[in-house]
Amino acid sequence: MVSLKDIAQRCGVSVATVSKALNGQKDIGRETRERIRKIADEMGYMPNSAARALKTHRTYNLGVLFEEEQRKGLTHEFFSLILNSFKEEAESHGYDITFISHNIGGKATTYLRHCRYRGVDGAAIVCADFADPQVVELINSDIPVVTVDHTFNNRMAVLSDNITGISELVRHAYNMGHRKIAMIHGEMTSVTENRLAGFYKTCEELGITVPDEYVRSSIFYDAGNCYMITRELLALRDRPTCILFQDDFSAMGGYRAIAEAGLRIPEDISTTGYDGIFLSEVMSPSLTTYRQNTARMGCVAADRLIAMIEHPRTTLPERHMVSGQLVLGGSVAAPGKKRRG
Repeated sequence: MVSLKDIAQRCGVSVATVSKALNGQKDIGRETRERIRKIADEMGYMPNSAARALKTHRTYNLGVLFEEEQRKGLTHEFFSLILNSFKEEAESHGYDITFISHNIGGKATTYLRHCRYRGVDGAAIVCADFADPQVVELINSDIPVVTVDHTFNNRMAVLSDNITGISELVRHAYNMGHRKIAMIHGEMTSVTENRLAGFYKTCEELGITVPDEYVRSSIFYDAGNCYMITRELLALRDRPTCILFQDDFSAMGGYRAIAEAGLRIPEDISTTGYDGIFLSEVMSPSLTTYRQNTARMGCVAADRLIAMIEHPRTTLPERHMVSGQLVLGGSVAAPGKKRRG
C-alpha cells in the first residue's frame, strides 16, 4: 500500500507537505499541491479510512434502513431505483453505504445501536414501519437522519408529490369522460393518506360523487390482493368505469381479474397505475400511470443527509417535495369507446 512517506520521497518534499496537499490546506502553493496530488493518483494512493476517521471525526459511511413488509427486497423496482440514485450521489461525495437492521451477527439489537456499531455519520430511512419504536428512537437520536415519503416534526424529509400525482390521474380520467371512478389504495401510511386526500379533493372539485364501495383497501405491490379487490369492484351492480390501482405491479392482478370477467381494457373499463416502473410500458395495453421521480428522490435524500453531516449549523431540517409526471398509456379511453386496431 502506498504511504505518505512514499509520495514524499517521490515528490522530494516532507511528509507534512504531502499531508497538507492531500487535505487541501492553503499554506502551500497551488502548483505544489496539484503536483503532489497528481503523483499520488499515479501511485494509486488511497487514504486509510481508519486514519481519516480519527482526523475528521467522520467515517464517510451512511446507514440505510430498508425494511418493507412484502419482503421483495431490492427486486422492488420503485425502492431499488431510489436506493441506486442514493448510492450514486453518496459515492460522488466520497461516502459508502451500509444497510442497517435490528440484528448484528444473529443477535437482536436496535436500529440505533446498529448505527452506532457501524459508526455511520448519518442514516436514510427509505422504507420502514415509521410507527415502530425503534424507528422513532433513531429519529430522536443525535444521528442525522433523512426520511423518504414520511415526515417527522423538525426532521429532514424527501417526499413524492402524491397529492398532485393522484389528482392528475383523476383529472385525466374525468377529461376522458369518466364519472364513475374507483380507487384501490395500499396500507394506511402517510403515502396512502395523501393519495386519498388528493383523490377525494379532486373528485369534489370536479363534482364527482364517490360511493363508499368505490374506495377499497389493499396492499402495495401485491398483485394477488389487487386481483381479489378488482373482482369485488366488477361485481358491483353499478360498477365503476375506471379503476385507479395502488401501483403498477399490483395492476397486473387487476388486469387478470378484468380479463377473467370477459371485459377488455380500455373498451369496457379503464385503468391506471402508479409509480411509472418499466412494467407499465410492457403491459398490454400499456398502463396509464404517474411516474414518480425516483432518481431525483434518492439524489436529494443523499445530498441533504450529507449536508446535515458536513454543515450541521447551516442545514435546516426541511421537507423537499419531488414532482413526478403523468404518463399516458393505452389503458384509459372514453367509456364505451371502441379501441382501434
